[in-house]
Amino acid sequence: MRVSAAVAARDGATLEASFPQVAEEVSREAMEEALLQTYLFVGYPVAMNALAAWRRWSGTVPVGVEGTTPSEWSHRGERVCRAVYGSQYEALRRNVRSLHPDLEEWMVTEGYGKVLGRPGLGLVERELCIVALLAVIRVPTQLYSHLRGALSVGATKGQVERALEVAGEFLPPEGWEEARGNWRKVQERVARREEDGRG
Repeated sequence: MRVSAAVAARDGATLEASFPQVAEEVSREAMEEALLQTYLFVGYPVAMNALAAWRRWSGTVPVGVEGTTPSEWSHRGERVCRAVYGSQYEALRRNVRSLHPDLEEWMVTEGYGKVLGRPGLGLVERELCIVALLAVIRVPTQLYSHLRGALSVGATKGQVERALEVAGEFLPPEGWEEARGNWRKVQERVARREEDGRG
């Protein structure tokens, strides 16, 4: 989460300073997956710079792990996207399709199938990294969706709060309050649904 937040903040010094600690806690493969997926949110140039910093620090040689085809990405993307969005999956597809039908296809095939459905990093961990990153780049609509998505794929409330705390280290006070406000809305919605389920 710290690496993702530092990439989003374009804070090279903090990113490189985080490598020793994070490398003790996660595998090289998990680190690389967390860095690779940032391109979906911050673009190729920023992701490439982050991976270059990792290469300089780690001295590792990249190893490709993807062996699936674009048609498999589509099927995997549908499965992963549905897991993240749950009951909101069809509405998400309609909403993105209304922006542009190609964007909808890219979101599912490229975003969720090709990238977020890859092995090497679990979906809970991916979503927590995305929460930290989206909070830092301050996109409240997408942050709200991925706060819900993190819970949908099995993250605990404590894990989500930790991701937001990490992001908070990179945010000005108003950005921190924006992220916390989003999280309050998600928790209120979850509480309402739980009450409705009991009633």
